[in-house]
Amino acid sequence: MKNLKVIAFTHKHVELKDLGNLVICNEELEERLINLKNTLDIPEIFYIATCNRVEFVFSGAHELNDDFIADFMHRMNFCVPSERLQCYLGQVTRYSGMDALTHLFRMSCSLESLVVGEKEILAQVRRAYERCREAGFTGDYLRLVMDRLVKTAKEVYTYTNISRNPISVVSLAYRKLKEVKLAQNPRILVIGSGETNQNLAKYLKKHQHSNFVVFNRTLKNAQKLAVELNAEAYPLSELGKYKKGFDVMIVCTGSPEAIIDTNLYQSLLNGETDKKVIVDLAVPNNVEAEVVASFPMHYIEVSSLQAIAEKNKQDRYNELDSADAIIQQNIREFLPVIKQRRVEVAMREVPEKIKEIKSFALNEVFAQDVQNLDPQAREVLEKVINYMEKKYIKVPMLMAKEILVKNSQSEVN
Repeated sequence: MKNLKVIAFTHKHVELKDLGNLVICNEELEERLINLKNTLDIPEIFYIATCNRVEFVFSGAHELNDDFIADFMHRMNFCVPSERLQCYLGQVTRYSGMDALTHLFRMSCSLESLVVGEKEILAQVRRAYERCREAGFTGDYLRLVMDRLVKTAKEVYTYTNISRNPISVVSLAYRKLKEVKLAQNPRILVIGSGETNQNLAKYLKKHQHSNFVVFNRTLKNAQKLAVELNAEAYPLSELGKYKKGFDVMIVCTGSPEAIIDTNLYQSLLNGETDKKVIVDLAVPNNVEAEVVASFPMHYIEVSSLQAIAEKNKQDRYNELDSADAIIQQNIREFLPVIKQRRVEVAMREVPEKIKEIKSFALNEVFAQDVQNLDPQAREVLEKVINYMEKKYIKVPMLMAKEILVKNSQSEVN
């Protein structure tokens, strides 16, 4: 296993804004990796890039010292100044052998993610691998590694609670909304078009909601979100004039004080008296406490959601030991598989070599003697030789497998 290597730049040591400089677009990826493979003699490689990490996974006998990492980075031709490249060299994390294998398992199971338990990392790793596999950059060895990563991650997500309870405010808000019995295709009033409201509104649209109206301080930003939601857009200054009513209000603006007071809320109701749903995700709250106390509503506010998120986050961290146990079990099972595969690859030429020896013996060395045999004797000879051929193919392969797999905990050289 010592030839497995990982060169990683992650959120643990690199500012997220700086990771973008190391991302390779799909159009350039093939050319850069071909150059890397050929010049550094790397048999197999694949490249992973997410918002939290950029990693190169490869096989080879290379030592991950400073000179090799510098040469590796230089040949990747990243578009950053040389002095900035030196900074990256001080932020790299290197893994070799079993450390590399363990890291890949932990990464694919989201144990090393910025948000522990987010299953998207497995899909990202799989897409990255498939892209490089289709381009011919990976082979049998990394295929086996990838197959085991997927198997292990699925077991972690199935048999632990590491990803079951949501920890994002948006996910929790949506769950709370699902608990409320909403009208068919409810009128959804979106006040503020920042990232939080964008994510929640898009989530609702994904789940078949389509009746949106967007208000924002900057009309241009409201219009941008409205296009995605197929909605109307208005400047926040016109909110008091809105008379079409609503069933759900989603509000989150950057205002340092509440913007929905009793008078404005009464105006937005436009005479309706039924119980509304208010999702207030602003800090501080955008809806005055008096409004919440004075009108019938289901009020979902950010502080209670954050408390749930923190509890769920702790619950996820409590699952780390269980996830690690699954990973270690899969590593123990995987090492003999790798060893057996190496034997199969190393010995797959044995059958052809034995057939060549057999043919040479019958047709060259002992050709005259065979010709002098009567048909019955020749038939017996053929049976004996065919029997011996099968045994000579099977026995050494079984012996080699038994020898190499005997100690499943030792490393594959």
